[in-house]
Amino acid sequence: MSGRQLARLPSSWILLACIGLLALNLRGPFVAVAPVVGLMQVDLGFSPVMLGLLTSIPVLCFSLAAPLASLAARKFGAEFAVSLTILGVLAGVLVRSAGGPGLVVAGTVVIGLAITVGNIAVPLIIRRDFSPRRQGAAMGVYTAALNIGSFMTSVVTAPLAEAVGWRSALASAGVLAVAAIVFWVLAVGVRAAFHPEADGGGGEVRQAPVHGSAGITAGLTAGFAGQAFSYYAVTAWLPSYLNDELGMSASAAGAGSSLFQILAIVGGLGVPLVARSMSTTAVAVTLGALWTTVPAGLLIAPGLWWLWSSFGGVAQGGGITLIFIAIIKLARDQASAGRMSATVQGVGYCFAAVAPPLVGFVHDASGSWTAPLLMVLASVLTFFAATTLSVRKVPKVR
Repeated sequence: MSGRQLARLPSSWILLACIGLLALNLRGPFVAVAPVVGLMQVDLGFSPVMLGLLTSIPVLCFSLAAPLASLAARKFGAEFAVSLTILGVLAGVLVRSAGGPGLVVAGTVVIGLAITVGNIAVPLIIRRDFSPRRQGAAMGVYTAALNIGSFMTSVVTAPLAEAVGWRSALASAGVLAVAAIVFWVLAVGVRAAFHPEADGGGGEVRQAPVHGSAGITAGLTAGFAGQAFSYYAVTAWLPSYLNDELGMSASAAGAGSSLFQILAIVGGLGVPLVARSMSTTAVAVTLGALWTTVPAGLLIAPGLWWLWSSFGGVAQGGGITLIFIAIIKLARDQASAGRMSATVQGVGYCFAAVAPPLVGFVHDASGSWTAPLLMVLASVLTFFAATTLSVRKVPKVR
């Protein structure tokens, strides 16, 4: 599609499509490792710990590099930050597939740093360029696309690796990055995409500061930490639970756990719609109740795992959407939105990074899934309470 054809479309539609295409690149490149770890171990001689790090490194980057990513988005401008994200993902994907163990690790670090910039920049663009009435819907499309990217990658990578090898399968993620940068440049122009320009918030009408904003930031941080810990723990260990407790084969357990991923799309797109008729507090309570059914349900009625996975999928997709909506609605201006987002994501993803190894350690030490599920229950309840208390002042979408 040419720039002239794009010009005939409403600018908000073009921007929303670009955000969706960008989001497809923000989870898939590191999720792609899981389906091919066996092949990588044979070729590279990686230990199980190192293989686990290939998934954990990007999440650690999300945490440790979040303040730097927020600064980059402000100093260089959101448009340039998005270009850095896409080009960084493309470079990381290619480096990871190009050589031996050192390049695999280096490429993984580049992917993690690039995605961290995008994690911060996209909510800022949505806050700046969409009307308050459409910010929730735009955020829903963004989080839904994150999960679509994860699901697509999980489904496609293994069969592709069997056909062309794991290196080419992992490198194929670069196709989406190429498409994203092409559409981004057509949408915002070459100068905006590649010329750093500080985002000073010129012309922005500042909102009055929300009373108790420090407490709200702390609450959203705790809520995001509970959400992230629960999500990464369930994502990493649900297939093993289904195999151990219900005797499902590895392939069946993997396919069954995909319910938890794909139904996040319902939550991401559904929360902005439901928020038009319900208060944000009611939405948070509903999501918290749905999330709670995952650990509680697996403890009490494991045979209904498909129901708990479905409820949890809706909850995890809706939970991250609700927290990001709260950030862009409650922040006073772009700078404070960037700082709040960096704090919430920086701390939250720190908990996410430790979730899989910690849950695995507790399972090995206890010899059962009861203690790990109780840990997940505690983190879900943290999300439930902290998010519900923190979003009470988010204005209702009209």
